[in-house]
Amino acid sequence: MTETLLKVDDLKKYFPISGGIFGRKVGEVKAVDGVSFILKKGETFGLVGESGCGKSTTGRMLLRLTEPSAGTIEFDETLLTDLSKKQMRKKRRDIQMIFQDPFGSLNPRYTVQQIIEQPLIVHGLGTSKERSRMVEELLETVGLDAYAASRYPHQFSGGQRQRIGIARALAVRPKLIVADEPVSALDVSIQSQVLNLLKELQSEFKLTYVFISHDLGVVRHISDRVGVMYLGRLVEVADSNMLYVSPKHPYTRALLSAVPVPDPKNKSNRIILSGDVPNPAHPPEGCAFHTRCPLAADICRKVRPELITDEQGHAAACHFI
Repeated sequence: MTETLLKVDDLKKYFPISGGIFGRKVGEVKAVDGVSFILKKGETFGLVGESGCGKSTTGRMLLRLTEPSAGTIEFDETLLTDLSKKQMRKKRRDIQMIFQDPFGSLNPRYTVQQIIEQPLIVHGLGTSKERSRMVEELLETVGLDAYAASRYPHQFSGGQRQRIGIARALAVRPKLIVADEPVSALDVSIQSQVLNLLKELQSEFKLTYVFISHDLGVVRHISDRVGVMYLGRLVEVADSNMLYVSPKHPYTRALLSAVPVPDPKNKSNRIILSGDVPNPAHPPEGCAFHTRCPLAADICRKVRPELITDEQGHAAACHFI
């Protein structure tokens, strides 16, 4: 039986809204509103949804780069939400992050050698000579030449910079990597190269991924299981193939209908959602999706559906499944 590496239970993040002359709290934005999921060792869990649904905030909370408002995060039998900042800093050796912007996430004043070596220094790993050798090995592992170590981020293309970011994340040999939209800023041809690299590294280094993206096509290529988020909540969680073949939630169906099909003869029926995503500061009563859902009924406006899992492990939060 595959061991559980990460268990997230009822995770929430509410950002306060200030107003008035004295800047008092007048409300809150419910960026993440009760997310729960389990991640097995060696698995890739894709987290997908529209911009502003809370997926990146969820990813940042896993490393406590953003502090949760409520809920628990259990990683490798350690409750991360109970750790002090000092203890959490040590634990981050096992959890690393690949950021969306391959340029903004790299210090432009540092050489590639310094960028990749920095986490090794922070965690006290190796001598100076050993660290230099590790950097060279990591660069070769991600498909870059060793001479790149002496250059600066601006001297590389976007795809090469993201490879540097991946090398930095690998430097301390983590168990879990949170990849936040790691290919969204790259050309399509480069996206496939980076995705294939991530899959190869997963096998070589026995990695577990939380892969965050708004692109369902990308998520399908790399994920074992997928969680679909809407307005801070998970509305569907399933095995990747199962989700794409037989989606249960109307929001998931709408997202999948928008994915381009590389066959001009195959004309899918596009589902157009009416209206805009509700304001997370004032989410609707009942089901958060009912304001845009073609199936919405009175019960949807009053009762929030629970995320129910069937015998095949396919979970969905909808009154009509």
